Amino acid sequence: MTGFDLTKLLAERSGERYELHMRHLNHQLPRMLHTIGFDKVYDRAEGAYFYDAEDNAYLDMLAGFGVMGVGRHHPVVRRALHDVLDAQLADLTRFDCQPLPGLLAEQLLARAPGLDRVFFGNSGTEAVETALKFARYATGRPRVLYCDHAFHGLTTGSLSVNGEDGFRDGFAPLLPDTPVPLGDTAALERELRKKDVAALVVEPVQGKGVHAAPPGYLRAARELLHRHGALLIADEVQTGLGRTGDFFAYQHEPDVDPDLVCVAKSLSGGYVPVGATLGKEWIFKKVYSSMDRVLVHSASFGSNAQAMAAGLATLAVMDDERLTENARRTGDLLRSRLAALVDEYELLHEVRGRGLMIGIEFGRPRSLKLRSRWMMLQAARKGLFAQMVVVPLLQKHRILTQVSGDHLEVIKLIPPLVVGEAEVDRFVAAFTQVMDDAHSGGGLMWDFGRTLVRQAVANR
Repeated sequence: MTGFDLTKLLAERSGERYELHMRHLNHQLPRMLHTIGFDKVYDRAEGAYFYDAEDNAYLDMLAGFGVMGVGRHHPVVRRALHDVLDAQLADLTRFDCQPLPGLLAEQLLARAPGLDRVFFGNSGTEAVETALKFARYATGRPRVLYCDHAFHGLTTGSLSVNGEDGFRDGFAPLLPDTPVPLGDTAALERELRKKDVAALVVEPVQGKGVHAAPPGYLRAARELLHRHGALLIADEVQTGLGRTGDFFAYQHEPDVDPDLVCVAKSLSGGYVPVGATLGKEWIFKKVYSSMDRVLVHSASFGSNAQAMAAGLATLAVMDDERLTENARRTGDLLRSRLAALVDEYELLHEVRGRGLMIGIEFGRPRSLKLRSRWMMLQAARKGLFAQMVVVPLLQKHRILTQVSGDHLEVIKLIPPLVVGEAEVDRFVAAFTQVMDDAHSGGGLMWDFGRTLVRQAVANR
């Protein structure tokens, strides 16, 4: 036995968490957290809540950017991980076929009619990278189309289909990919006529801004793509596994039938990183066309036993607790109650989304006093008002949310799929109080807004 004691190490050093991060990791993260007042210390978590040292409960409406679909530390997933560790499987020998990957693939494909095979990696960006490689190889074409404002990951291939310039700046040259507006089939067809397009990769509901593909677009896009010999890739990394009220978001629309589907985040059960690329039989057989090509695409930790066990347990929890149905029901309730506030608050512009993926957008107010303050924020940096809402939700009401993207006046809600009416009541009550404060035109909220303005100007 070694002298390593994790419990003792955490007890001795956890108070240094921000200092350690500042010294050894991304030094801008603790700076940002201190600036906006998000430098909390959470001691534990369960379900849809964090708890601090005083046992105050914080409602999690972020779910680790969508990772915690079944909530934090679900007992079924925990037990599965204990079981797989205790089994001491001969994992990752690389020259055998363990049962767990096949069982998880079987379960995923049962929920995705029309798809036949699965590749397991370790993250969402790897799932997208796999889809890009497979589409290019299967079609023999170099170019992939993506939608404006898309987010598909931050590794080089997935960054090439990322619609946010802030992520791309300084990392060129990237792959030969081209943006098209979400929902614009005419723009899609113009690019397809060039006959060099391998695929279109699209989020059925975009994470940035929470914009859903218009009704009929995915089906029309698939028909156009197939007519021109190209493929449809559905990026379900955030929208998949029940988030939008169907198991996959593309299933809201009949006859979409994508060629490749990317999955990650919630499949982990919140514990072990995992990504999956589901695809058509012919695509996989073309990529892995001979024994010489058996390892032409692989991942060292792909299909590891812990990830596969977490995925199987997660799907079982989703079935047993009917979390997809809960996402639809609770999401409809939350969205309708928030939408009812639009007419009451002139700073509140729109509430949109599907299931438990909801965007709250703010806009220019009518009254002169509020409009002048709004314009002050906009002149300094677009997105500051949404940040002004996020901060009191956490500091005053103990609710964790996020601004949906850089330079956006949109808050995105992606809570664990286990939330219910009690969490809806708590969020709506807190959000209403924050809106009341914002519309009063004074107080701590606008004082904090001036702090954000100074910070934005200083960073220019």
